[in-house]
Amino acid sequence: MTKKQFTSKIDELAQLQGYQKPEYHSGVLKLDSNENFVINKQLQQDLINAAQKNSDVREYPLGRSERLVESIANYVNLPKQMVGIGNGSDQILDIILSNFASKKAKILTSNPTFGFFEERCKLYQIPTIKIPFAKDMTLDIGDFISKSKQADILYLDSPNNPTGFQFKKDEITELVKKFDGLAIIDEAYGEFSDYSLASLTKKFENLIVVKTFSKTFGLAGLRLGYVLADKKFIDVFSRVLQYPYPLNTLAIEAGILALQKIKQIQETTQIIKEERARIIKKLRETGAFDVFDSKANFVLFDARGADKRIYTALLEQGISIRKLGKIGKHEGCLRVTVGTKDMNSKFLLAIRDLLK
Repeated sequence: MTKKQFTSKIDELAQLQGYQKPEYHSGVLKLDSNENFVINKQLQQDLINAAQKNSDVREYPLGRSERLVESIANYVNLPKQMVGIGNGSDQILDIILSNFASKKAKILTSNPTFGFFEERCKLYQIPTIKIPFAKDMTLDIGDFISKSKQADILYLDSPNNPTGFQFKKDEITELVKKFDGLAIIDEAYGEFSDYSLASLTKKFENLIVVKTFSKTFGLAGLRLGYVLADKKFIDVFSRVLQYPYPLNTLAIEAGILALQKIKQIQETTQIIKEERARIIKKLRETGAFDVFDSKANFVLFDARGADKRIYTALLEQGISIRKLGKIGKHEGCLRVTVGTKDMNSKFLLAIRDLLK
């Protein structure tokens, strides 16, 4: 590559937007990134302290990754040969796209979908077929089935980010069954929903399910993801495509220890589901918003043109939520993470005061 070609490539890449992270605000109630603050902070600190005691970071993590894989396999009830790990689910998705997609391969997905995935498709110049959400933020499975013959890869985040929508299990199963290509189901928020497609990886060799420790387990800062798929795919993924050491020692050990606390994790997940229902109910009772059902740990609502005012007013009160703007037929969408009962109550009280 010549200097001219190098600078030309830089200029080309500079035109891309890249994944947009939320704005950073110091000292605020953070309800903008779908992090799990319901998880007890002391529990997480205990995990980190125990992980440190079990680790010698002077050594490469030989053998440790295999222990994490076995722990995950037990959790999802699959053979360990069907489990791979990565530096967050986004890194796993990036590996899949860079090795199994191309400028000629068309990807069928929803509009919108996980922002990182969308931006990676643009980076690799992979054409996408996007099916928009209806006014009530739902998708029609028939649209996907009819368009599936035009696509080589199917990508669905289940539940969807940022809408919280999830197909019925029999619908998405039928879609995967009929799809004659690679089906990628992103279950980053899967534990907050009603079902997982993990067990179907035994039945469909073209199905890949991607999951993470960032949401349910409250370990977003450790960047810990995993992938479930046919044994042949996992063998190639882990042995050839993945980095030799994709996870650091402390993250590996913390992941293993977190899976040993699954009962506490599940209790936390149930609290989030109950609080999610409360937020939806209270926001709808105001009559000021279009509030959409959610199967994730967040709630999307349309502020009917008042989104910028509400976002700014909340921030002035020390509460940060996600400003998303136009989604489908809705112009002023906002998304709030489901936090602790106290955090959610502060958010709802602030909304009530803004609407007076």
